[in-house]
Amino acid sequence: MTKGDKYLIIIIIIISLISIIYVERDATSYNSKYISIQVNGKEYKKITFNPKMVGKTIPIKTKYGYNLIEIGDEKVRVIEADCPDKLDVKQRYISKPGETIVCLPNRLIIEIKGENGENEIDYLSY
Repeated sequence: MTKGDKYLIIIIIIISLISIIYVERDATSYNSKYISIQVNGKEYKKITFNPKMVGKTIPIKTKYGYNLIEIGDEKVRVIEADCPDKLDVKQRYISKPGETIVCLPNRLIIEIKGENGENEIDYLSY
């Protein structure tokens, strides 16, 4: 391995690291976030985060079941459900775009989504 090969490897590593940092920063920056609540695959409710919503609880009662969600400071969680396993209640708060809470027996999906008109990257997996 020559000296030029070593320099080339170092330059490629540096460019790769800079690219990863740029893409992650650009993909995770959003102008606003909102909560999308879906029941049986269809949007049931869309809730935007604002200071007036902090501490509010919202009941979701459908023919599939009952869930009670609590909205915190730019985060949301399920605090009560009538499903048998209660896995959605055991989950922690979600706050980042792309995070979800799912209750399969009640066919409920709660997802944090972000809005940014100029963002060209659709999604970034961690």
